[in-house]
Amino acid sequence: MEVFMEAAAYLESQHIPVEAVGEPSPDPLQEDVFPEEDLFSPHQTDSMDLPDTPVLRTPGEMLDKRLMVLRTILDSEKLFLNELETLLMPMKALKATAGTSQPVLSSQQVQIVFYQVPELRDLHRDFYTGMRDRLGHLEPQAHPPTGSEQGEAKEQGQSGYQLMVGDLFLKISMMSHNGSDRSKTKYTFEALLYKPLERITKTTLVLHDLLKHTPQQHSDHPVLHEVLRLSRSFLSGVNEGSQCKREVTLSRGMRRQLIRDGFVVDVCEGGRNLRHLFLYTDLLLCTKLKGGAQGKQAQYRFCWYLPLAGLKLHWGPEMERTTDTHHRIHATRAKMYLLRHELRQTMKLVPQKCLAARTIERSRWKKMEQLELMILTHSPLLPLELHSPSGKSHTLVMSSLYELEEWREAIHKLTGDNIEMVPPDLLTLTSSCVKLRMTQQPPLHSILPGEEQSLCGTLSVAVHSACGLQQPASVYVCVEVDGFEFYESQAQTHSSVSSLSPHWDQEFSFQVDGAQNLKVLCVLQPEEGESCEDRVLCKTSIQLDPGLLQKRWRRQTLSLGQVEVTMSLKYCPHPLDPPCLVPAQQQSIFCKPIGAVAQQEGVLVPHVVRCCVEEVERRGLEEVGIYRLSAATSDITNLKTAFNTSLREAVSRLRCVDVNAVSGILKLYFRELPEPLIPTELFQSFTKALDIPDLSSRSVTMLSLLQSCPSVNQNTFLFLLHHLKRVSDRQNVNKMPLMNLATVFGPSLLRPPVAILGQCSPTVDISQEVEVQVQVVYFYLQCDNLPEAQTCISHDTETTEEDETTNI
Repeated sequence: MEVFMEAAAYLESQHIPVEAVGEPSPDPLQEDVFPEEDLFSPHQTDSMDLPDTPVLRTPGEMLDKRLMVLRTILDSEKLFLNELETLLMPMKALKATAGTSQPVLSSQQVQIVFYQVPELRDLHRDFYTGMRDRLGHLEPQAHPPTGSEQGEAKEQGQSGYQLMVGDLFLKISMMSHNGSDRSKTKYTFEALLYKPLERITKTTLVLHDLLKHTPQQHSDHPVLHEVLRLSRSFLSGVNEGSQCKREVTLSRGMRRQLIRDGFVVDVCEGGRNLRHLFLYTDLLLCTKLKGGAQGKQAQYRFCWYLPLAGLKLHWGPEMERTTDTHHRIHATRAKMYLLRHELRQTMKLVPQKCLAARTIERSRWKKMEQLELMILTHSPLLPLELHSPSGKSHTLVMSSLYELEEWREAIHKLTGDNIEMVPPDLLTLTSSCVKLRMTQQPPLHSILPGEEQSLCGTLSVAVHSACGLQQPASVYVCVEVDGFEFYESQAQTHSSVSSLSPHWDQEFSFQVDGAQNLKVLCVLQPEEGESCEDRVLCKTSIQLDPGLLQKRWRRQTLSLGQVEVTMSLKYCPHPLDPPCLVPAQQQSIFCKPIGAVAQQEGVLVPHVVRCCVEEVERRGLEEVGIYRLSAATSDITNLKTAFNTSLREAVSRLRCVDVNAVSGILKLYFRELPEPLIPTELFQSFTKALDIPDLSSRSVTMLSLLQSCPSVNQNTFLFLLHHLKRVSDRQNVNKMPLMNLATVFGPSLLRPPVAILGQCSPTVDISQEVEVQVQVVYFYLQCDNLPEAQTCISHDTETTEEDETTNI
């Protein structure tokens, strides 16, 4: 009633007359319209069918589609009136028997069962009459317009633009549409009783569809927008007032309520299947959706269930794809890209489509849906393992860490409660999924409406630092973008050193198409000796607004509860190149000049150096003989391969291998540089500088030589020196003083010119060269006034204002 009064007030403000609706007499038996045993949710629809055609964009096309939607609503309204009339027939008979000596139902029971059905019939009859009168002069053409008919078509287009129906929707407040012809369908009495409720639950969908095809400059647009708001408000009130809509009554006084549902990939015996997962208060139900034909209700088939009592969750290591699957996914992405490009061109070049063109267009969108379902099934790599005390286990894989964490949080919250497990009636429970479900269809971007607020181009994200940790910890940041999965959409920083204020300064670039949201997660990596499973500390999702993003870096701070992450974003819109048919290989970093690697990564200190240094500081500072002891050759070889092919995979491997393998791969990187970190041409200058007797003059000369090195070499050397000094600070445990570290790294960081070793050069004692190499590094390690290293290129912002802070 509050929604009706609000709608009436809005109509009066628009000078639209409102007819008074008589209120029923107060009756305590009529206070609860939906009893607690009702199992139906106001968010269900009849079928799982996906739309066949894309959204039209030009004003003329939108008006044509709008008229089509309105005529469909009119046909549906006529059908609904017939259903209400059919429903009133048994009401009259039951009402007549209520006054006899053997009534089927009492008068009060009849009034409860048929609560306000006559009033509802009158309300919809008025709506139907008004809609029919307004659409009567806009008859659809049965054949393509001839030259003489084009003028009439233009007049009809103008009339269509002037057509106003928003006031009718405001009066009735709730409407829906259904395009299938079911005038000859036979209904059971139970099905007819559900019709008014189903009519209410479909309102938001049809209003959203009608609003989508109404141009913003149309006079009806604000009115329809208000109707949509009122409809959502009503549905929200129904949910708040009747929480039992998503509940299933059990024995022993319990209630099984649906908490969450969605589509996930179930891995069973090596195969992957897209399943609809339902999380109840006491169990997890996995089902297979069997979509019904157009106009028919979808059905669910039972797959498996696990009680939540004692259920253990494990976020497993990222799964690896086979080479064949890798190539199939990239080939599918390429096909999706071409189909989407063709559809865009068709929508731009063919404003008035013939029947054949529309049929081809629908087939292309169907093909897009099939390809995206294939990607949705075979691309996820993040496993969530479920282990029941009974010994049953299942593995779900997801493509988004954000989604995985939402499921893990929801399940973990319920498993922590004292659950009384009542064996479910699986047939009843599975059958009720159609009515209880809150997620209607898989998350396919090909069926999402509108592209105006999405990104298409290059989105660059620089993750700088975080603060607000309660205690020193090793954390890393994961970044995810949505949209069409033509390209890679996830990235993560390396793990930081245990700190209260970790720094990363890592930059990522995403090729995005249809992106609307950026998801950021801060993940805690356990310390050595703790549980090997990482844990998400906090997460957030921010909307990507093309109007706010700029081509220059824009720094902002995201507030994820107690933790704040500082990032910079920039966006460059441009048409995207087709994705490769074969997976793009990352350029190798070993045996390449360090300047080229740093330029390739957009940093001043290569990622391989930073990742290895911070991993050693995380768990190797107290390792006896760190940097002196060797690791297994196979571990080092695998790490080298990973760094040459995928930084993300390499970072994951670093966390699992022996810490001596981490130190070994760092030494190998410097040893295999084609040019040493300290340029060869400075070798003789360093030799002379070491012979300067005055310590002060020697220090000035040595620092001057360091500053003459290229920027990447200089900052990488400084970064390594500060790290080695921190290693030496624990020499009482790891037995690695400064001289030991200088002895290990000297020959790799500084090399004599090759010409000195030739036959035409004077004979040089190799031990003297090694001594120079060691003494140079040892000298710098002893310096107390070394400048700090700059790890990445500064991200200049457009203004000098304070950072923008986004609170989530």
